[in-house]
Amino acid sequence: MSDLAARVAALPWEAIGAELDARGFATTGPVLEAAECAELAALYGEERRFRSRVDMARFRFGMGEYKYFAAPLPEPVTALREGLYPRLAPIANRWMERLGARERYPASLAGLARLCARHGQTRPTPLLLHYTAGGYNCLHQDLYGAVAFPLQATVLLSDPTADFTGGEFLLVEQRPRAQSAGQVVPLRRGEVVLFATRHRPARGARGWYRAQLRHGVSEVRSGERYTLGVIFHDAE
Repeated sequence: MSDLAARVAALPWEAIGAELDARGFATTGPVLEAAECAELAALYGEERRFRSRVDMARFRFGMGEYKYFAAPLPEPVTALREGLYPRLAPIANRWMERLGARERYPASLAGLARLCARHGQTRPTPLLLHYTAGGYNCLHQDLYGAVAFPLQATVLLSDPTADFTGGEFLLVEQRPRAQSAGQVVPLRRGEVVLFATRHRPARGARGWYRAQLRHGVSEVRSGERYTLGVIFHDAE
């Protein structure tokens, strides 16, 4: 087991699961070390590492850009995905059961990859995002095909005390017949936020219902902000 995998395994998973059930998101405290964050951010300039680049302004997604990694993924990204997924899969299946949904997800990341491949989803989805002053990311959901694993992760690679100001991670939950509720989620460098990809079960007076979530990033006021997006399902 790598050092990073051991750090993921040592997280308080019972408490994280309870937080995800209650709020649809949870933070971990720093998991990546500063040097690991810097090494990942430095990959942004290595074009051979990526399969595609997206200019957010071009598609009215926001202001900034992101790049999807090509296979093979960098080792820290692989370690995070393989460490996080088997601990999130039981939570995802619990959510599907509560919602009365038919979907169930394999216990291993390799099993999820096979499921995605059967639906024509074979392109890797982990990505690096880069913002400079004025950059932001509109509220959205990361859906790439018929298979969408219910949970995903973002890791802040920059230091909010030194590298940038603004640029807060945002979550907005929409509940049926009610106004939306927003959350600003403060993150430290190397910290992971786990959150619902599309919806989560919330308990109401008549039982469980689907609460829709979207995520984004507020405007960066100064400096540069890099983040790693860890998505488990592949893209078409």
